[in-house]
Amino acid sequence: MKRLTKIFLLFIVILTLGACSTDSSSTDSNDQLIIGIDDAFAPMGFRDENNNIVGFDIDLAKAVGEQMDTKVVFQPIDWGSKETELQSGRIDLIWNGYTVTEERKQKVLFTEPYLANAQVIVTLKDSEINSLNDLAGKSVGLQAQSSASNALNNSEIASEIKDITEFKTNVLALQDLDNGRIDAVVIDEVVIDYYMTLKPDTYKVLEESLAPELYAVGVKKGNNELLEKVQKAMDEIIKNGTAAEISEKWFGENKILN
Repeated sequence: MKRLTKIFLLFIVILTLGACSTDSSSTDSNDQLIIGIDDAFAPMGFRDENNNIVGFDIDLAKAVGEQMDTKVVFQPIDWGSKETELQSGRIDLIWNGYTVTEERKQKVLFTEPYLANAQVIVTLKDSEINSLNDLAGKSVGLQAQSSASNALNNSEIASEIKDITEFKTNVLALQDLDNGRIDAVVIDEVVIDYYMTLKPDTYKVLEESLAPELYAVGVKKGNNELLEKVQKAMDEIIKNGTAAEISEKWFGENKILN
């Protein structure tokens, strides 16, 4: 009888330990958000001189994570495969200057937009290109799988451009512009504004923009619970002024949409 009692008690202990182990792993997985980023997209998300990931969206995501009492982990990804990374579950959010488009709405859920942007044309400061019409017969670069491609292809000048080169990052596109291999780059306004502070005598931006845009956070289709949690936290940091402070830090003004 005593032996049966011992076996029974041992069985209970094993079940209890197993349950604790399961609960622990479940809690750990729910206590962090993996955010997919392009780590060469200054000033939204990029690596500083010490190889640390920094930027406006990085600070904003950290603030949202704190509001949610959740750790955020930044995962650099191939920006051309961002929706695939999200759908596969390897990342939980796409958050790095992610433009809302009708095509992307078919693939992901979006939070409310938090920042306005536009696609603009940048050339070298001494370039003879001064208007969109001047792009006729020229070579233009842009980041692959970005909203810059849609903006240019939907413009009237697209059919008159000599050739369009796609680059993995905006940095590579600007490098080819610097070296004279292309004549202009289609790029996010917030991005080129940042690079012009680093190289004030190198670039000029055409007055005519291609398309206004809105940035938002991308969530996997069907994960409405996470979408609601992120949106609630975002609303709170906008309301309490944290988002405005982050915007002032990176842009020198409050660009947050209310």
